[in-house]
Amino acid sequence: MGPKWCMNYESGEYEWIDEDGYSWDQGEYVYNWDDSEYQRERDEDDDW
Repeated sequence: MGPKWCMNYESGEYEWIDEDGYSWDQGEYVYNWDDSEYQRERDEDDDW
């Protein structure tokens, strides 16, 4: 699965961040970012 457009709280910017927290914009892992898009997707998967 590709990255999603997520808020990186460390930089204060929206960046392409994949599910593991890897920022494609910075080329490194970030730790303080908004993964609610992924949480929502996981919750939807659990409904099945």
